[in-house]
Amino acid sequence: MMESPLLKHLDGYIGGEWARTASGQSFEVFNPATQSVIAEVASMEEADIHRAIAEAKQALRLTQPYDLETRRGWLEGIRDALKENREEVGRILCMEHGKPLKEAQGEADYAAGFFDYCAKYIDHLAPHTIPEQPKNATWTIHYRPIGVSGLITPWNFPIGMIAKKLSAALAAGSPTIIKPAAETPLTMIALFSLMHEKLDLPKGMVNLVMGKSSMIGRILCESPDVPMISFTGSTEVGRTLMQNSTGWVKKLGLELGGNAPFIVFDDADLDAAADHLMANKFRGGGQTCVCANRIFVHDDVAEAFGQKLAERVNALAVGDGMKEGTDIGPLINKGGFDKVRRHVEDALSKGGTLVAGKQPGELSGQDLYYPPTVIDGITREMACSQEETFGPLVPMARFQSEDEVIDAGNDTEFGLAAYVFTGDEARAQRVIGGLRFGHVGWNTGTGPTPEAPFGGMKASGIGREGGIEGLMEYVEPQTVPRGQ
Repeated sequence: MMESPLLKHLDGYIGGEWARTASGQSFEVFNPATQSVIAEVASMEEADIHRAIAEAKQALRLTQPYDLETRRGWLEGIRDALKENREEVGRILCMEHGKPLKEAQGEADYAAGFFDYCAKYIDHLAPHTIPEQPKNATWTIHYRPIGVSGLITPWNFPIGMIAKKLSAALAAGSPTIIKPAAETPLTMIALFSLMHEKLDLPKGMVNLVMGKSSMIGRILCESPDVPMISFTGSTEVGRTLMQNSTGWVKKLGLELGGNAPFIVFDDADLDAAADHLMANKFRGGGQTCVCANRIFVHDDVAEAFGQKLAERVNALAVGDGMKEGTDIGPLINKGGFDKVRRHVEDALSKGGTLVAGKQPGELSGQDLYYPPTVIDGITREMACSQEETFGPLVPMARFQSEDEVIDAGNDTEFGLAAYVFTGDEARAQRVIGGLRFGHVGWNTGTGPTPEAPFGGMKASGIGREGGIEGLMEYVEPQTVPRGQ
């Protein structure tokens, strides 16, 4: 079993106290690198979820909300705690997720950045009076906390994803009920340990519930006391949350699936494009919704680009994320491994050419380490074109014209992230303007940052996280005209 000063409690957290469920039920957490059990954490019951909602409702203050400086102090406190404990938070994250230790510690820094940004820009939530005086009145706009918010996070960024949501919710003064993924609850427990030890938050301001996702999600959707739900995960689950919450007309923040195109034109710097693709695609072992899932390369440079990729991919070290020198860790579970294997087998069976990696038949399937793989000759009919692989597969398709690749890039229900590499600014503007994606990198494979809004179009979601736009997600503007 894993030991850590940040994991003294393996329970939920309700009303400012660690909360063990009455039944004593628990579930196991595995290290994907070894497939061994590293912890057993509390699996909470319906009564626990309802109690968390009640405690959060008690913490909500509308008539005399927590002032901006108090909220700024909360945000700065969490930022500092994450920075001071980045090594241990990263170690816990590495052990339960599998991503390399340096990458996991970098995620702790990334998370701290969201709390820092909201602390710096929280003054945008101060009331302001408009300069005009329509209808012979003075008009003031206040930003009131939306109320109790349910925050549901995925396993692929255990600390990064909650930071996006919690930072904005605390800036707004909105109490939260947080549900981490069953695969990676330990990083969240570590965060709650830091908040419990380092901050003087009002009781019920932050609550942690763990257990059966369908039960917890249903209660949050059905409760009239939870007007806001923020979820990052699959589009399928996002649609379920939308359906289950219609009775109360809740506000939803949804960051859902992706199927990102990565477009390389014939005038692109091929070495730079290859380097950016490597950093983009293999972060978290390819288990991110913003990583490139469909690589489109102009036919004139496809052979050269494929060779550059093969050289880089063949140099990657795959192994336990806790071992120095590891570039790619294991996939999260057997289901994830099998999906990558299925996509590779499907592409090769339909005419794809293996440029780097192994034939699926060479893999034992006894561990969760899938070798990074590059396949050329990808077509629309292949599974990797239609589905999000969520693994270390680089599927290359070829194109010849701008219109062709814009149509191909948009040929998906998703619209989260895309990437365009070209040295022609006019072409870049045309292509980017034609792509229906909320985030489009030009000559960069970078993903989200705390300073800018991030979110999807189409079936990739609703709302934004990060930037001033994200800061506004957990408030309700209240307009107050005052007569002369």
